[in-house]
Parts: sequence; structure tokens; C-alpha cells
Amino acid sequence: MRTFDTLYRTTVGFDRLFDMLDSGTRPDWPPYDIEKIGENDYRIVMAIAGFSQDEVELTQQGPELMVVGQKADEQSGRQLLHQGLAYRSFRQSFRLADHMKIKAANLVNGLLAIDIVREVPEELKPRRISIGGGEAPTAARQITQDTERARKAA
Repeated sequence: MRTFDTLYRTTVGFDRLFDMLDSGTRPDWPPYDIEKIGENDYRIVMAIAGFSQDEVELTQQGPELMVVGQKADEQSGRQLLHQGLAYRSFRQSFRLADHMKIKAANLVNGLLAIDIVREVPEELKPRRISIGGGEAPTAARQITQDTERARKAA
């Protein structure tokens, strides 16, 4: 039953808005953890029991990581008396910060582990700039000497 049933019955044209609100109240599936392993290392671990490597696709486009699981339909003729295992397809997206790159992804014992590293380019890293003493820098002294020679020659 939807959370906003009363509103659905009394409004027209707000379906997308209510669907967004309703999907925000549902728990995320499949369940996942996000870990910080080191200064610039992170890991996302998703519980996707029953999925093989061929049924899961990871795509990074810019700052978005998309994990899609497409479960193939099994027509084995089984008759389930109770189905408690969720073998449904899923689509989960993660927003990554700047300079985040996927380092590795492994699927072991039903857990998909995605290792992410932050690789900040050298030119964007903070650097310490030393402040010189009372004497002018070498380049500035050279320019001053060249200017004085040009004046004397004129």
C-alpha cells in the first residue's frame, strides 16, 4: 500500500511527485555498506546473493557510478512454496566526489565489493610555497642588473 493513497485519490497530475516521495520511504535494495578504508580509499559492499558476474554491470560516467543487476528468468519448472530470496533486478546509483576512480570490483560469496580511490592530480594538490629572506630573488636581481646595464649603455 502506498504511503500517499489519500493524496492519490484527491489529486490529478501529481503522480511523478508522489512516486518520488514514495520511493524515498522504501529501504534501498540491495542493501549496501560504504566504508572508508584509508585516507583516499573507499569501498562499497553490496549484498547481491544469487547474482553471477555476468548478471551485474558497473558503469562510471563522470561522477556517477551505476550498478545494474539484471536477473535472467529461470524457467526450471520449480514450484516454490515460499520465496524469501529476492532475485529481482536492481539499479543502484552512487554519486562520487571529484577525482574518484574505480580501482577494482569483486563478487565473492554474494557480496559485490567495489574499491574506489581518490586520485587528485599533482597540479591540484596543495603545495607549500616558501617565503624568501630580505634579499630579492635571483631572477629579480638579474632583471635589475640588465636594466642598469642598458641605462649605462644609453
